[in-house]
Amino acid sequence: MTSLSVETLAAAGTGPITSAGNTQLGIAVLAGIAVIVLLITRLKLHAFLALTVGSLALGVFAGAPLAKTIASFTAGLGATVAGVGVLIALGAILGRLLADSGGADEIVDTILARAKGRAMPWAMVLIASVIGLPLFFEVGIVLLIPVVLLVAKRGNYSLMRSGIPALAGLSVMHGLIPPHPGPLVAIDALHANLGVTLALGVVVAIPTVIIAGPLFSRYAARWVDIPAPERLITERPPADPAHRPRFGATVFTVLLPVALMLVKALVDIVVNDPANPVQRVTDVAGSPLIALLAAVLVGMFTLGRAAGFTKGQLSATVEKSLGPIAGILLIVGAGGGFKQTLIDVGVGQMILDLSKGWAIPTLLLAWLIAVAIRLATGSATVATISAAGLVAPLAAGMSTTETALLVLAIGSGSLFFSHVNDAGFWMVKEYFGMTVGQTVKTWSVMETIISVVGLGFVLLLSLVV
Repeated sequence: MTSLSVETLAAAGTGPITSAGNTQLGIAVLAGIAVIVLLITRLKLHAFLALTVGSLALGVFAGAPLAKTIASFTAGLGATVAGVGVLIALGAILGRLLADSGGADEIVDTILARAKGRAMPWAMVLIASVIGLPLFFEVGIVLLIPVVLLVAKRGNYSLMRSGIPALAGLSVMHGLIPPHPGPLVAIDALHANLGVTLALGVVVAIPTVIIAGPLFSRYAARWVDIPAPERLITERPPADPAHRPRFGATVFTVLLPVALMLVKALVDIVVNDPANPVQRVTDVAGSPLIALLAAVLVGMFTLGRAAGFTKGQLSATVEKSLGPIAGILLIVGAGGGFKQTLIDVGVGQMILDLSKGWAIPTLLLAWLIAVAIRLATGSATVATISAAGLVAPLAAGMSTTETALLVLAIGSGSLFFSHVNDAGFWMVKEYFGMTVGQTVKTWSVMETIISVVGLGFVLLLSLVV
């Protein structure tokens, strides 16, 4: 390959931009990540700016020309936003429709009406998991906290018995199941099959959320036995059933994109013929964009119109849903730029070279990298994006199922031990009225259980599929 063609590739963000040795590249990676960590944790800089500066620092430390580093970063940012930006936006719209229409309240009230006593923690897991599918983690917490507090007060339960199962359901959805940003970006970076990843993610998520939710909540309630804080309890006025979406229609809308993507994955495996008319239809209907778009359009009728929304109210709901995700899109995009910079400076090849002599399984390596970045930055999304960029070359020769499991291993690692540098840690602490120590013994331990148990089931699946 001529010098000109290498430069052309580098300018497009698709080729090597430095010939640095493995030692220099290793130091550059550590320095780049250290810059990101320090900017986020010490200077409290927004993650978008921290990732941008860290990407440029990585290129400088690796000895790459600044112009080529900028080209790699912008190419990665653009490709990532193009790949997952619309999906994140559609997920946000669906989540807002669910909340504003009262559909989320309908799911909560219907399930809790049938769950008493020992069944309550299991009901809270079910509620959080269903609602958590289209909602971002922070939005899910805000939506579910009033329910958690009311259930604890009315049933005279320890707050941990209702709170931990709900938090576990939200967290598992956030880390393992698309269309959440972290899993989507990892799927895009590793070129994994979304339907297969979703199917295997559900298989891993179910036992993981049971162990970290209802089962662990028994011990959490003994360690931290506190009542629901009165200052945050607000009794909701009874809603007119005529102006609230029906339970069946609400659940159908929330699960529609999941069902379409799972059907696509199943047909691809069973039929395995791109020319087959059935597979051609399911390939279109089950693509993430069409599946989520279909759910949003259906939701405008089953959720919005059922709640009595006018056309103007529907338009306002969509508009309100897009503003809060601007920061998320920027972080995800900058993470994609960081990932592409890692690849283009040659870090991927360095990891390939070094890992040839390692006895550590690839899935465990990916999990450990995600754990390290999660502990350092406090962000599950940053940990997922960065780890996916680092291990992307290892996925080159993997099968479809192996690549999907690699995504899930990274997602599990990204949830490890939330502590004081994680915004979620402080949200849980303040909403539940706990001390820092109590939050560590409950929330932080729960997150660690999800991470370790999730990895365990991913490794078990790797032996079977």
